[in-house]
Amino acid sequence: MQRHAPSLYAATANPFPGQPQLRGEESADVVVVGGGFTGLSAALHAAEAGYSVILLEGARIGWGASGRNGGQLIPGMRWGAADLAAKFGDDRARQLVSIANSACDMVRGRIARHGIACDLRAGHFYAAAKPGHLDDMRRELEVLERLLGYASARIVEPGETQAYVASPLYHGGYFDAAGGHFHPLNYALGLAQAALDAGVRIFEDSAVTAMDHAAPVLAMTAEGRVTARHGVLACDTLMGTLDPALGRITMPVANYNVATAPLSPDRAAALIPSGAAVSDSKFVLNYYRLSAENRLVFGGGEKYSPRPPADAAAFVRPYLEQVFPQLAGVKIDYAWGGLVGVTLNRLPHFGRIGNSFFAHGWSGHGALLTTLAGSLIAEAMQGHAEKFDLFANLPTRPFPGGPLLRHPLYVLGMLWYALRDRL
Repeated sequence: MQRHAPSLYAATANPFPGQPQLRGEESADVVVVGGGFTGLSAALHAAEAGYSVILLEGARIGWGASGRNGGQLIPGMRWGAADLAAKFGDDRARQLVSIANSACDMVRGRIARHGIACDLRAGHFYAAAKPGHLDDMRRELEVLERLLGYASARIVEPGETQAYVASPLYHGGYFDAAGGHFHPLNYALGLAQAALDAGVRIFEDSAVTAMDHAAPVLAMTAEGRVTARHGVLACDTLMGTLDPALGRITMPVANYNVATAPLSPDRAAALIPSGAAVSDSKFVLNYYRLSAENRLVFGGGEKYSPRPPADAAAFVRPYLEQVFPQLAGVKIDYAWGGLVGVTLNRLPHFGRIGNSFFAHGWSGHGALLTTLAGSLIAEAMQGHAEKFDLFANLPTRPFPGGPLLRHPLYVLGMLWYALRDRL
């Protein structure tokens, strides 16, 4: 059986027993493909609604982005409330933002209900990389207040920045108490244990090789097959292996993180006095937080080739030291990477194929939205699809260029935005 990719998270993972490989014929009400946040949440919510559920994971639970991400809990979607209101009008934007923001309480509720030990901490600081970005943030909070009476966020003026993060790069920002950060792999493992307790049968090392979405849904692996009333596709960047059309909706983008050696409590507190997760407003952003061991967990950099860097720590270090010059030469104990599924317009993609549901394309905002998506999928199975359809009706289109040109065209676009970050 495959092991989790080496990382700080794998090294500090809570115990979780390996699950069997699927062999032979099985049946259930629901078959879920993918053992990350989306699939685990869908399986758990469906089981709690009374469905029999089988979950198939190709490697280990939390093996993909769910067990490798930056652990940032950022409320909302990649589009802010101001963008949504400008595009869709106040009423639709209000519904979308309200439902998306409910993911904050949903994730916290799951952690509390199941006693998931995942180092949950409160607060997210969105740092303005340019003075003009702070003006955009003011407009965003004005729209949030108008639409929802949103009260958990506040503007941080430039002179207050050092009280949130000790970096010379920023020009204020906004702090949202509803955000936060956690140990993502341990959250995934905790959801998996909760799913097992609810009666879900989980099979690891059971990659689905083909799927038929007509009734009954059929999911086939190398050693077995599952028939079910409903299917759930929850494999994000691997979606194209089962459905090429869905695979064209997202671009897998390589993402790299490091974790420093543990810092002294005083030094750690001086770096991020707020204790919050921090991300900046650059298009190619930096994002970071302190772990339970007072390590700085830092993600950043521009890598457009699918080939990983020869030395991930050396690749990320310049970005870390640019944000925190006071950490020049700091020892890095862990470095790892993974793939993030990004849509062309950065909005998530929900929908149905026959008797199967899917949700993917989190575009860097998946730590909260994925748990919500699983809940909405389970509701839709029960005939209550209003919220699911609100997201399924968001505009989407595939990346242009076909199989040969999709990646080069994407790289050109990213290089343009990276240039804008520097201007």
